[in-house]
Amino acid sequence: MVGPFPGELMKFIVPIALVIMFLASAIRVLNEYERAVVFRLGRIRDVKGPGLIIIIPIIDKIVKVDMRTITMDIPPQDVITKDNVSIKVSAVVYFRVVEANAALVNVENYLYATSQLAQTTLRSVCGQMELDEILSEREKINMHLQAILDRSTEPWGIKVSLVEVKHIDLPEEMKRAMAKQAEAERERRAKVINAEGEFQAAQRLIDAAGLMETQPMSLQLRYLQTLNQIAAENNSTILFPIPIDLVKPFLTLAEKK
Repeated sequence: MVGPFPGELMKFIVPIALVIMFLASAIRVLNEYERAVVFRLGRIRDVKGPGLIIIIPIIDKIVKVDMRTITMDIPPQDVITKDNVSIKVSAVVYFRVVEANAALVNVENYLYATSQLAQTTLRSVCGQMELDEILSEREKINMHLQAILDRSTEPWGIKVSLVEVKHIDLPEEMKRAMAKQAEAERERRAKVINAEGEFQAAQRLIDAAGLMETQPMSLQLRYLQTLNQIAAENNSTILFPIPIDLVKPFLTLAEKK
């Protein structure tokens, strides 16, 4: 049995090779988190994926877009606060693409555009607030930044889910001034607490004196209790208790004079 000639083999090999090349160019596989924007002769045809997709080679061109949440660091920004304090503020932005076609068509580079917008917005928002507000109201700043960025990036098909101020760098002289302020505040609280304690103790002594005045024997019992406490300290002090009744006539006589 005589096999086919080489020329006849080429008749089968060439079409098969062309079919294989066509299928290799036409079939694409996208991951679950990817979408493919299909451009047909320069115009958007469709957004496909995930999974197996088929395109027309040469005529169709696809651009893959990652739909996962992107974490972007905002580098430290020089900010002058409302009360004229120079600080550096850094933050982090969490966002994702929700409309792949808008992210490609409505903005040249959505990653770069979002980064620049986040930096300028951070400087603008912090510059409208005083230093104490920036340090104590981070949650308010985060929500304000997220609302502004989400509204500005909506035409780009981007959803900003979270913005967090990460670090606030203060000048050294400001750190020293704040440390002195905190120390003075702690001293003020300590003095107020001490004065409050003295006031409560004085009030209790007044109440105790009024109660002892109604019961004279309570003063004698208190006197004996004090002697018992002194004797328990194992010291060499010698006390000679004198009944109050012996001293009382002299006190009455002194009051009459």
